[in-house]
Amino acid sequence: MSHARSPTVVGVQNFNAHEDAVALREAMKGFGTDEETIIQILTSRSNAQRQAISQAFTHEFGRDIIEDLKSELGGHFEDVIVALMLPPEEYLCKELHHCMEGMGTDEHTLIEILCTRTKKEIAAIVEAYERLYNRPLAEHMCSETSGDFRRLLTLIVTSAHQGARDEEAGVDAGRAQEAAQALYDAGEAKWGTDEEVFNKILAHESFAQLRQIFEEYKNISGRTIEQAIKSELDGELKEAMSAIVECVENAPAWFAQRLRKAIEGLGTEDKTLVRIIVARAEIDLGGIKEEYERIYDKTLNSDIEQGETSGDYKRALVAILGPA
Repeated sequence: MSHARSPTVVGVQNFNAHEDAVALREAMKGFGTDEETIIQILTSRSNAQRQAISQAFTHEFGRDIIEDLKSELGGHFEDVIVALMLPPEEYLCKELHHCMEGMGTDEHTLIEILCTRTKKEIAAIVEAYERLYNRPLAEHMCSETSGDFRRLLTLIVTSAHQGARDEEAGVDAGRAQEAAQALYDAGEAKWGTDEEVFNKILAHESFAQLRQIFEEYKNISGRTIEQAIKSELDGELKEAMSAIVECVENAPAWFAQRLRKAIEGLGTEDKTLVRIIVARAEIDLGGIKEEYERIYDKTLNSDIEQGETSGDYKRALVAILGPA
């Protein structure tokens, strides 16, 4: 199933940044905040339109709209709105930084952000990270992770620019066959797995190229690369490589499962919920909703409606999701 582009947020046709800026300022002035207007405007504009609103707001009122929103809103509702207002790569940098700072590192978040993005998206994140935090993402990651998992993530990050160029060049069938053979030789064909080879191929190649490699792999091995990874590897490396493979096959299904985990556990994982819904809204959130329903026989909307989210936070999420 292909849901290549299935956004739920596409922006509005007759967009006027100045009008929106004025309406948002009105919604935050005086007694009480008009949350409904804030939700209505910001969840229906595209990120590019929100950046224009942000500039118009500063131009008109000499104020920073994100600072104003933060001072008026609170809790997870504030998280959703601030996430919407940041440029996508800056928002993901913030999330990466947060999951590595302080005690312990949240490997699931590293995997969710770095193993599921196109090379072009990763390249944008890498540039923004250094700009925002004054240190390279690869270096920060190296200090927070270890072993083959660290090598895989570092390769993903350091090969992004080259990869983005390859991505545009399209698929090379001959190379795909060689890579598939190399994977087979490094895994099933020998005792013990040569992670290095897996790392190199899974980190360097574009999703389109990987799709071709996995097809070839099936021809050579008689089983899927997924089965090989699950039986050959373990721990974080297995989780990371499975994420890459599953996103190559069907990214919306992978995100649907990640959302389900976030909603279902004890206490909602709000950070994950907000991040996936906001970050995928203009990419494939429509497809994620379809896959969610296909896998769980319930709509994502209804699970969020009946879950632990409430108030304006819930309303904002549902507005981004669009009609069930």
